[in-house]
This record gives sequence, C-alpha cells and structure tokens, in this order.
Amino acid sequence: MQLIEAFKLALQSLWANKMRSILTLIGVIMGVASVIMVITMVQGANRYVSTKLSGYGADVFTITRMSSVIFTPEEYFKFQKRKIVRMEDYQAIREGCTECSEVGALLNKSTNVVANGKSSNNTGVRGYTWTMLSLNNVDIALGRGFTPADDEHATKDVIVGYDIVDNLLPDGDPIGKEIRVDGIPYTIIGVGDRQGKTLGQSQDNWVAIPITTYQQIYGYNDSVDIYARANGDAQVMERAKDQARVIMRARRHNAPGQPDDFEIETNDTFLDIWKQISSLFAAVVLGLASIALVVGGVVIMNIMLVSVTERTREIGVRKALGAKQRDVLLQFLIESGFLALIGGAFGVLGGILVGKIITVVIGFPTAVPLWAIFLGLFLATSVGIFFGVYPASKAAKLDPVVALRAEM
Repeated sequence: MQLIEAFKLALQSLWANKMRSILTLIGVIMGVASVIMVITMVQGANRYVSTKLSGYGADVFTITRMSSVIFTPEEYFKFQKRKIVRMEDYQAIREGCTECSEVGALLNKSTNVVANGKSSNNTGVRGYTWTMLSLNNVDIALGRGFTPADDEHATKDVIVGYDIVDNLLPDGDPIGKEIRVDGIPYTIIGVGDRQGKTLGQSQDNWVAIPITTYQQIYGYNDSVDIYARANGDAQVMERAKDQARVIMRARRHNAPGQPDDFEIETNDTFLDIWKQISSLFAAVVLGLASIALVVGGVVIMNIMLVSVTERTREIGVRKALGAKQRDVLLQFLIESGFLALIGGAFGVLGGILVGKIITVVIGFPTAVPLWAIFLGLFLATSVGIFFGVYPASKAAKLDPVVALRAEM
C-alpha cells in the first residue's frame, strides 16, 4: 500500500468520526499546550533577565552583606549575623581599588510620595552616590543627574521615575517642582528614562536622593550595597574583585582561612542562579504536563481499539483483497499518529495564545522559540504512534476469515 493512500484512508476515518476525534484530542492538546506555555514563559523570563543584567554591564560587580538569592532559613539567619556594610567600606573600596574605574553605593526602601495633593504608594526611595546612576544603568531623560556636591552637602535634590511624573505631576515641566518624600520636601532636578514593567510591576515608581541625605533622614544602620566597575577586560575584573575582597576582609577582620562575611557577586552569578531556578521550575511543570500527554495517549489507544473492533469486517475485506499485515499496521499507526499531530498543532497554538494572554494581563515576558513548536509537534506525534502500536498490531494480526465473519 502506498503511503499516500494510507494517509487518505486515515483522513477518511478521522473525518467520519469528527466528534470522537475531537474529544480524543483533548488530553494531547492540554499536554502540548502546557509544554509550550512553560517553555515560552521560561524562555521569555531568561531573555528578559539576560537583557536586564547585560544592561548593567559584564564589568560591574557588587559587594553586599547578604546574598541576592537565599534558599534556606539557615542561610538567612547566617547572613543576618554578619556585620553591615557601611559607607566607610565604600570609601575604602573607592580609594583602594586601583582596578576599579567607578565605585558607587546604594540604599533603598519603600515609602509614599506626595505632590499636588496626590500620593503614590510603595514608591522606592533610593539613596544614591552620584556615580550610581551609570552603575545602575539609569539614563536621565530630563534635567540632570547627581554631582559630587549633592553627596557632599546632602542636598534635598531628587531624581524621579516616570510614574511620579505621570501620576503626580502630569502638567508641565516637572524640573524644579517640589515633592514630599516621607513629609520632607525635595526639588526635582531630573527624571529617569522609562524602564517599563517586570512581572506586572512598574520599574518607574521610584525616587532617588543623595545617599548622605538618605542616611541623615533614615539613619545609619542599614547595610550599604557597593557597586564597582572594573577598568578593563575579564582579567582586570578578577583583579578588581580580588582587590575589593582583600580590602573588605581587612576592614572586617576576617582571619586567614575564614570565609568571607560578605558577598561579591557579578551578573554571571545572578544569571547562573536564575537559570538554575528557572530550569528547576521548568522540569517540575514539564513533568506535570507529561502526565496529560500520557493520559491523552491512553485515550488515543482506547479509541483506536474501539475503531479496530468497529472496522473488523473492513480489515477482513482488505486482507482478502491482498493487503498485507504491514499495510494494515501502517494504516492504523498513521491514523493514531495523525490524530495526535492534529492535537499537537492545536496544543501549540493554545500554549502560545495562553502565554501571550499572560503577558498582556500581568506583564510576564514570553518568547516562542521555533524549536519549541517542533518539539511540541514531535512529542504529540510520538505519543500517538507509541500508544497506537498495540491497536495497530491487533488489527494487523486479525485472521481475514474470522474478520469477514464479524457482525457489522
């Protein structure tokens, strides 16, 4: 039997039982849609994180009291026992790290901002040294950034994100206008460029004040995050990190052989940790999605067994007319595989659609790699063929005489 003829017979059979075929496909559609949705979300999140981190530059590293990612309560309590990183540490790094071209310090918290009788909620207040704008990848869209004089004199100047402008100061030029942060008046000297949303959360709901002003208002007991940019390639980066580590260990009196009681992290550190987390998440969800695929395959096998029973006389006639076992086997395998392939196609479309809806509704980034589409179709077809082997084999082994005696 020619392959094309087998496809035609398979299509005729599926078309003759449209409703049953559609119901049979539900399991495969759900399984493939789940696989595609997870892959698009993980790929989108990976791409977003990589883009954001690359924006900080591969030559920037941070020195903090606590790790950026904490997996266990024990780690959290261990980090909490560490001494805080102070502005004096920042000064020491700035003066002693000869391989660093730029050093900055950051403090932050959340509060409300008031202007024109309106108030913003959960606005991030950042205490910046004047170098932090470039180290934190913030471009100034209007006005100017901070200067060393702002740090030195603890001015009441403020740089704001676009949410403050859009929600509190929508009319006219915001430069020179006054806003109140925790009841204290500040004068706007600049507006940061738009950052958009991450996971549905706006990245423009922030204000930045000089870090010296921040400490005068909120106290000196919060741990400072130090940012440093290496003055060269990867080798210089390693030397800069080593210099910073030596300075910090000396200042914190870490004994020889004792682990660091602070964290030095780079973009690669963040990216590696993120990929570990996203891979684990994807493995768990894909494992759950595979259950739907197996259920879909069992349903296909069941329906194909019913089909073999219903078409026993047809099989007997074909064998009586010269069809061989492999012809019958091929016909039923094509039917089951084609049935699952159609389900896979709908599952791919469904997974992409759900991913895009999630992006629109909550802002979670998604990306659809081409290989994921082929993977979804391959998985669906494989499931169909695998679970179609037993019914096809049963049909192929039917005795033509016995099959022709079967009742319609």
